Amino acid sequence: MRAAVQHETGQDKLDVLDDVEAVGFGPGRVRIRVRATGLCHSDLSAMSGVLPQPAPFVPGHEGAGEVTEVGEGVTHLKPGDRVVVCWLPACGACPACKRGQTELCLAGFMNAGTPNFRRSGQDVFGFAGTGTFAEEVVVDAGCAVPIPDDVPFDIAALIGCGVTTGLGAALNTADVEAGSSVAVIGCGGVGISAIQGARLKGAAEIVAVDPVASRREAALRFGATRAVAPDALADAKQSVTAGEGFDYVFEVVGRSATARTAYENTRRGGTLVVVGAGAMDDFLQLNMFELFFDEKRILPSMYGGGDVLRSYERTIALWRAGRIDLEGLITHRVPLSGINEALDQMRTGTALRTCIEI
Repeated sequence: MRAAVQHETGQDKLDVLDDVEAVGFGPGRVRIRVRATGLCHSDLSAMSGVLPQPAPFVPGHEGAGEVTEVGEGVTHLKPGDRVVVCWLPACGACPACKRGQTELCLAGFMNAGTPNFRRSGQDVFGFAGTGTFAEEVVVDAGCAVPIPDDVPFDIAALIGCGVTTGLGAALNTADVEAGSSVAVIGCGGVGISAIQGARLKGAAEIVAVDPVASRREAALRFGATRAVAPDALADAKQSVTAGEGFDYVFEVVGRSATARTAYENTRRGGTLVVVGAGAMDDFLQLNMFELFFDEKRILPSMYGGGDVLRSYERTIALWRAGRIDLEGLITHRVPLSGINEALDQMRTGTALRTCIEI
C-alpha cells in the first residue's frame, strides 16, 4: 500500500512509497482504510524534531475512514463502519481517566512506541501511534470512534485533532465568559477553531493575531472582530482594553516567545491559555514577583482539555446546527502524491487546513 514516509528526523520532504505494510492487527485492534486526513502543524513539528517521534515514521494523526477488519474482542465496531481516528484514546482505568481527565490518559502515548508499519523488513512507526498519511492503518480499537453517516470524511478528519483542540480550549479549558475580550495568537486551523469557540461563548471582542494576511482575513470570516499583525497587537490592546490587557489570550503557536507575548497582553487576573505544542528545550521565563502580583491564570490545554468523545459529539452537533463552520477551514485539497505541496502550504501559512484525499 501507499504511505508517506519520513526516513530521518529533520528531513523536510516525505517519500510517498507503495511498498509499505500496515502491521499489528490482532485482538483488540482494527484495520482502517483511510479516506481523508488533515495536515496539522504537529506533523511538521514531529518531522523537524520539535516533538519527539521515533523514525522512520509515517506522519499524520488527523484522519477518518472506514473499518475494514476488526480483531477478536472488538464488539463496538464492524467492517464498513465510518470512523474518526482518535490519537489520544482513553483507557478508562488509569488515575487520570478515573478523575475524569481523560485527555491526560497516557495510553495513546504508549501506542507511539509500537510500530504501525513495516517496509523492507524494517519497522516504521506511525506518528502519535496512528500515521494517517497512508492508505491503511492498524490501531487499537479505542482509536476508532464511530461517526454518523452524514459526516463527510474530510470534516470528520478535522474533528480528529485541530477543531477539537481549538474549540475545546475556548469551551472547556478557558470557559470564556460572555462579554469578555479575547486575543488569539496564531490563526491556523486550531487558532480559527479557538476563535469560533470564543464566539460561541459570547465574547464581545475577539482579536486575531497572525503575521499572514490571508489568515487574518479568514479569522474575520470565522468570528474575529478585528485582525492584526503581531506588531500591531499593542495598538489593539490599547484600543480594545484601554491598555489593561485582554481577559483571555490564547497562544496557539507553541513557542516561548509568543507565550511571553501572550502573558504580557493578558490583563491582571486574566487567563492565558497555552494551546500550541512546543519543544522540550524551549523554556518560558516568568519571574516570581509577576506571578504573585499579576495573579494571571496560566492554563495549558491538552487536546481541548475535556472528554474527547464528548467533544467529538458536541462538535458534530454544533456543525449540524450551523453554529460552527468546518467546511470553510479546508482551504486546499491534494492527493497523497501531493503531500509535499501540502507541507509547503502549511509552512508558508497559505493554508488553514489542507485535506489530503486518499
